[in-house]
Amino acid sequence: MGVVLLDGNAVRNFALDEAALIKAVDPQFKELDVNNDGVLSRSELRVALERLNLLETVGGFPVSKTPEELNALYQSAFEMFDMDHDGKVDLAEFREQLKQILLAVADGLGSSPMEMVVDDD
Repeated sequence: MGVVLLDGNAVRNFALDEAALIKAVDPQFKELDVNNDGVLSRSELRVALERLNLLETVGGFPVSKTPEELNALYQSAFEMFDMDHDGKVDLAEFREQLKQILLAVADGLGSSPMEMVVDDD
């Protein structure tokens, strides 16, 4: 493990590097697709979002939400990922949405560096 400094430009370059994005995203998709049907269901995608803990925090700090509020947030996130609105998220949709999220993070970071702990792989 190591620590790297990333700024918005580094995150943007990664998001736009198709080979690097595929290498990072595809194994995550495969891990989340627990029934191996080639798509993510609502529950499979929710596991990923819960793991990231993005919807339960603001600025990294926990925010109290009712179960109904959380369900609505997860539903909204699924709708965003399900770009063709067919009730499932395929690999292309998953990649594209993660790319868009990374580009938004890059915009937010700008030239401000962020420390990140990374695995040697």
